[in-house]
Amino acid sequence: MVPLFKSDFSTGKSILTLNPPGSSKGSVSIFDLASTSKLTKLALVEDSLTGFLKAQQQCSELGIQLIFGLRLNICSDLSAEVPKKGDLTQHKVVIFARNSAGCRLLNELYSVAFTEGNGRLDLSTLEKMWSEDNLKLTIPFYDSFIFNNLLRFKSCLMDFSFCSPLFFLEDNNLPMDLLVQDKVNTYCSQHKYETSQAKSIYYSQRKDFPAYQTYKCICNRSSFGARLSLDKPNLDHCGSNEFCFESWQKKTRDKRGFSQV
Repeated sequence: MVPLFKSDFSTGKSILTLNPPGSSKGSVSIFDLASTSKLTKLALVEDSLTGFLKAQQQCSELGIQLIFGLRLNICSDLSAEVPKKGDLTQHKVVIFARNSAGCRLLNELYSVAFTEGNGRLDLSTLEKMWSEDNLKLTIPFYDSFIFNNLLRFKSCLMDFSFCSPLFFLEDNNLPMDLLVQDKVNTYCSQHKYETSQAKSIYYSQRKDFPAYQTYKCICNRSSFGARLSLDKPNLDHCGSNEFCFESWQKKTRDKRGFSQV
């Protein structure tokens, strides 16, 4: 089971930091967890590239292999104006860099997404810039085209003719997990795509869930013009305390699976 870490450089998504191990007094660093469990590889999935250099530096100092993935929005047409009610074709993918050339390509994709696409890429742009030797396309369990079509009644389309995708499967005790697992397994079986068990990790222990929820409320306090609180957080699908390192350890007993990423 691949542990997919996310740091506080992805604003509002994680309370884990990229600080050196042992340096954080009030917060937990991903490198505290990696060092404690003697991880030799670190899969980091971020929503921006701002923390990449810091993560790379820390991994180099600790002798850990960094496997960096960038989570991006994919839409049907980059030039189309985003509707006020949201783009019904939009979904998430995670692109991992296989090597240094892949890291440079990630930077180019990120630049195009945020200078030309309002934070999005379309399939034609992605295909034009793609290099299978340097990049790996993965489909996250949540917010993917399958997830959005199934649970949010969107009309997301995906064409994998230019790459060999890997689909992540997760189980975090959310009501929709089994339903989405079934759809992902069926789709991958029909198209002969690979799947891998994974765990998204946003905080250290289950007891940290209230702190994580509080942080999300702070970052999303202006959503829909409403004041958010722990009594009424208004956070979709934020109803499980399983998105933590403690849960991954218990499920895997420290068995690691990075071979497919």
